Amino acid sequence: MLPKRRLRWAAVPVIAVLMATLSGCSSYEISRAWLPGVTGVTNHTERIVDLWVGSWIVLYAVGLIAWGLMFWAIIVYRRRKGDAEIPPQLRYNMPIEALFTVIPFILVVGFFALTTRDMDIIERPVASDYRIEVVGKQWAWDFNYTNDNVFDSGIQLQEVTEEAEKELPTLYLPVNKSIQFDLVSRDVIHSFWVIDFLYKKDVFPGRVNKMYLTPQVIGDYKGKCAELCGEFHSMMLFNVKVVSQEDYDARMAELAAMGNVGQLTADPNDPNNFNRNNNLPGDNPKSEG
Repeated sequence: MLPKRRLRWAAVPVIAVLMATLSGCSSYEISRAWLPGVTGVTNHTERIVDLWVGSWIVLYAVGLIAWGLMFWAIIVYRRRKGDAEIPPQLRYNMPIEALFTVIPFILVVGFFALTTRDMDIIERPVASDYRIEVVGKQWAWDFNYTNDNVFDSGIQLQEVTEEAEKELPTLYLPVNKSIQFDLVSRDVIHSFWVIDFLYKKDVFPGRVNKMYLTPQVIGDYKGKCAELCGEFHSMMLFNVKVVSQEDYDARMAELAAMGNVGQLTADPNDPNNFNRNNNLPGDNPKSEG
């Protein structure tokens, strides 16, 4: 029979496997290293997943080697019963020190090169089918659909409930159409993040940041501000609907019928301005947005 100490060590991997199994993690989630979303939500997500998963594989391999060497040294060179003398003291081991310098350098250069390659592809401007201006504001979102000359203005969420979230501003995107997002802020720094798209970008006042992507899977998605922007930052949420071309056109026609014709601007003399007063919650928030 194995000694109790060895049994405890043998139980560690068994417990780790049980924890992963009992936590409800599916093989699909594990294959994506627990990133959210489904396969191919946009034309960039799988590239991001590959970079993420590949990085963790390398890091875990390095970790296992480092942990293995550490525990090997702890076990092999541990003080045994009856040892009374101090073991030989070594000051330098040049091969090991060179190894611990070269390996991290190679890893850093490799991660930098792979990240730069993928960022260059993701950030590369492309000719887009649609251009949508996204306006971040304390604490909601406005959307200018420039191709169709209509807009949708959001109102600050009053409470985080299932019913209230149905009233959030909803960004409509046509499936399999390339989209250019122009990201602007009317007040402070925000961050535009559609969670399942696995990519986010800061939104600055006085500056236009751009994103390019093609949504590829019809469905409903969640978005939020990912930059601490004030008291009600946690309520700065929005919905995203990736829909067919027919449903997208129907939504544009619906916005036009609601009177949301034109574009929201920063001009205080323009009735379609997105100044701060248009977002104040009140007895009837819809009338103030």
